[in-house]
Amino acid sequence: MTVSAIPKGYHAITPYLIINGAAKAIDYYCKVFNAQLIMQMPLPDGGIAHAEIKIGDSHIMLSDMCPEVHFKSPDELGGTPVSLMLYVADVDAVFAQAIAEGATEVRPVHDQFYGDRAGTLQDPFGHVWTIGTHKEDLNDDEISQRMADLISKEEDA
Repeated sequence: MTVSAIPKGYHAITPYLIINGAAKAIDYYCKVFNAQLIMQMPLPDGGIAHAEIKIGDSHIMLSDMCPEVHFKSPDELGGTPVSLMLYVADVDAVFAQAIAEGATEVRPVHDQFYGDRAGTLQDPFGHVWTIGTHKEDLNDDEISQRMADLISKEEDA
């Protein structure tokens, strides 16, 4: 029997979040994003060496900081250049719950030219999430036209 290069249930790319307070982050993601805790390996000091959660059909790995091997949280680094995109059935409800539980709004939820309703927030652990609900299927020409119309409006303003 051949072993798959990608474990069953995983995708080719799996985000790995480094967090200052991974246990609290797991609780937050379970409450706000309806994540399921798949597994957790504790450190002797009570921290988390490695954990995996699943949101929808996607796994996310995470651990507490380990600065000696260059695993630092966004707060330790002064921010993050990476954002996660999360599709949900009701962006407005999930976004509002995330804010109520301590996230900070970066960009409010609104209808996007490319067919999603989405907004961006920073979770209490420094990670940036764009949360969206796909509302309409558009082809490349329609998206390009809508983007051109949007740019034109902004230039006229």
